[in-house]
Amino acid sequence: MPMTLIKGTFQLVGASPDGDSVRFYPEDPQATKKAGLKVRLNSRGGMQLRLDAIDALETHYQARGTGGMWHQPAEFADAAAANLLKVLGFKTVERNDRGTVTSSTPIKVPGHILTRFADKYGRAVAFAFPGQRPGRSADLSKVHLDVKTLKNSANYRQIADGLVYPTFYSLLYPDLRDALAEAAAQARQDGLGLWPDDVTNSGFKLSSRRQLADELVILPKLFRRLVDYLALDETGGVSLTGFSDFLDSRNDRLFTVPDGHATEFETLVSVKRQTVSLTIEPERIVFIEA
Repeated sequence: MPMTLIKGTFQLVGASPDGDSVRFYPEDPQATKKAGLKVRLNSRGGMQLRLDAIDALETHYQARGTGGMWHQPAEFADAAAANLLKVLGFKTVERNDRGTVTSSTPIKVPGHILTRFADKYGRAVAFAFPGQRPGRSADLSKVHLDVKTLKNSANYRQIADGLVYPTFYSLLYPDLRDALAEAAAQARQDGLGLWPDDVTNSGFKLSSRRQLADELVILPKLFRRLVDYLALDETGGVSLTGFSDFLDSRNDRLFTVPDGHATEFETLVSVKRQTVSLTIEPERIVFIEA
């Protein structure tokens, strides 16, 4: 899978990194422009990364409309964030009560990313690596990401450690997707990280909004859809009577693997009164970019 190599440093102070996103500062201030990436940079040249193929539990999700800020169980959200920063090379990280990093040791760590595009929010969709890339690859060169190299990425480590969910999109090459899916299945089989508490496929009965924030460990995509749906009810209720119709209106197109069945997210979510479950494993779903 050919991708653009960008060298730089990871820096945390003033940012709020979580389990699948972190701030990256390219060595070349013009790197993203030269690479043709429509990335939003801060005043110091830093860009927010969205780590490809993974989804961590939400630490601060803004529901649509006037739904307010939501989060998922902090235990695993915090564990994923801490693990990511450890993998990248940070020794200690201090945050304030809003989750913003106030200090870190070291202040910055060297690293590099492999990327091809930015998402609609101006984040580079990337595989992140600690340290410098082995060999003599020049900054901004096109390099091939194979499965062997993939396993050195923070993305892969997060899945292999069972701290994030695999969440695949169609631009990800099948060989990389298969390796990540295998790692996720192994982590689930071994009972690592969040998997012993996960109820995405086994199902859960929703009785309060507090459950979503503090108890239920579920696929973040499903969490976000539930939160956006519940935000439509100004009374604070949790009735799921219209949830299937709401999902259908979102047009989350996808295909399933290995059968290649083209469908929408709504068809894979079972809603029986107040009980919800995803009918296939997350690693078998490949979403189509909007």
